[in-house]
Amino acid sequence: MSKIITMGVTDLSFHRVTASIIRHVLQDMGFAVERVYSPHQENFLKLKSGEIDMLASAWLPSSHGLYKADAESAQPLLELGLHYQPYALWGVPEYVPADAVSQVSDLLKADVLPRMNKDIQGINPGAGITRFSISMMEEYGLSNAGYRFHTGIEEDCFEAFEQAVEKKEWVIVPLWKPQFLHHKFAIREIADPKGLLGIVDRAVLLVREDRATIFSAHQREALDALRFSNDIIAALDYQVCREGLPLDQVTRAWLDNSANQHIA
Repeated sequence: MSKIITMGVTDLSFHRVTASIIRHVLQDMGFAVERVYSPHQENFLKLKSGEIDMLASAWLPSSHGLYKADAESAQPLLELGLHYQPYALWGVPEYVPADAVSQVSDLLKADVLPRMNKDIQGINPGAGITRFSISMMEEYGLSNAGYRFHTGIEEDCFEAFEQAVEKKEWVIVPLWKPQFLHHKFAIREIADPKGLLGIVDRAVLLVREDRATIFSAHQREALDALRFSNDIIAALDYQVCREGLPLDQVTRAWLDNSANQHIA
C-alpha cells in the first residue's frame, strides 16, 4: 500500500502551522506527505473527489459543517484529534472603552459612530468568519449605518488592524482564535447577542475512510491523541508570520520540545 499521503491545507497561516505539525508526525511514522494549499470550500471539494486524502484542519460543526456534509455524500470521513478549539469573533483594540463598545449593537450608538472606522476588513469569501460577518452586517443594521465589510486576503485583514492600532483608531476586526494577532495585541471581544458568530468548534484532522486503512491501529490512535491549543497555534503562527522564521523549522522545534517535556 502506498506510503504517500496528500494532505489538503486551508491556505491561511494558522492552518499552515497546524498542518506542518501533522506532517512532521506523519513523516515520523514513515509516510511521505505532499501538502496541497487551497481555499476553504475548494479543499472540501478535493476531499470529496479524492484529490486529497485528508484535510488539516476542519472546524466542526459550525464553520465547516456544511462543507463536510457535502464531502461525505461521496465518501465517509474519519475525524481524528482535537488540534484546538477555534471560534469566530469580532474584536476591538483594548483602548476602545468597554463602556462605549461592549456588544455589536453598540457600534450604532451616536457617540460611537463618528469615532469608529466604518471599514471592516475581512478575509476570503469562503471562510466561516466571512459568512458570519456578512450576516451580522444586515442583522444588526450596520450596513444602513454606513459600515462596510470587505473581503480580501488574510494579510489585508491583519495589516488593516495593525495600521489602525498604530494610529490608535477605533476599529473592528473580524477575527478568530487561534490567530497570531492575539499573541501581540490585547483584542477585546465584543458580544454578539444574536449568536451569529457560531459556536466554539473542534479543529480536527479529516481523513477519507477509504484512505484511513493506510494507518495501523496504533498510528490512528496516535493521530487521534494529538492535542494542541489556541494559544500554542497562535504563538507558532506569530513566529512564522511576524518574526519571519521558517514554518517547518518552527513546528519541528515545538514538536521536539513538546516530546522532550512529555518524556521528562
